[in-house]
Amino acid sequence: MTAGIGDWGLGIGNSGDPMASDVRAEVAAVDESPIPNPQSRPFLHLIYGGTFDPIHNGHLAIARAARDAFGVPVRLMPAADPPHRQAPGADARQRCEMLALAIDGEAGLLLDQHELQRALARPGVASYSIDTVRELRAELGAAAPLALLIGADSFVGFNSWRDWRGLLDAAHLVVADRAGSGWERALPAELAQAVAGRWAASPQALAGAPGGLLWCLRQPLRSESASQVRARIAAGDDWAALVPAAVADYIRAAGLYAAAHAAPRAG
Repeated sequence: MTAGIGDWGLGIGNSGDPMASDVRAEVAAVDESPIPNPQSRPFLHLIYGGTFDPIHNGHLAIARAARDAFGVPVRLMPAADPPHRQAPGADARQRCEMLALAIDGEAGLLLDQHELQRALARPGVASYSIDTVRELRAELGAAAPLALLIGADSFVGFNSWRDWRGLLDAAHLVVADRAGSGWERALPAELAQAVAGRWAASPQALAGAPGGLLWCLRQPLRSESASQVRARIAAGDDWAALVPAAVADYIRAAGLYAAAHAAPRAG
């Protein structure tokens, strides 16, 4: 995730190829899974947002690690497309379809289309993480524990996000760390001061409050990145091992990330 779960608008079009139609049916089926009722017991709602352009094995490793650490489902939420320019890489529909393929059959990993649906309802309007959290709060209630899962590299720039202080209070943050990354030393002083005293001693602590806490998710160092996948495809280098097999098949069939369409983008 870059500057938020999604600072983009959406352009979902209809594709004529049968593969896309089949995957859209899968997407609809996956997204029907209900958000558990927070009134039944303290239940942490864990959202992992990003462009996922494309979804790769590193993304999945983070999602699985969070699922296992908290013992709750992780809802992967793709960002919509930029509202005023053509999306680099894959468009929102394609990224959503690849994500659905990547998590097919994965227990505890769910597709969440809140951002895409909001962008459809408000075309051309930029979307921010604080908007998503407010929307989820309206659905879940003020007392429901809610957390955003973000990478440590994104967290270093968290104080540049829209209403970041309000976001700190409205939801928990789960920071996915990679061994040896040294992100703690790179935190801006303003952000370091704002999060001091908010770090939870255990993941279970996050289920006891609606928001306001942080927890560091430690995980093995992995080298995959979306920009690496795109660059390897554009250069004609080996890349398929970096993504799930079904995603690799989709990329080949759709001709995504060829040199003529490659553009820098964080992933």
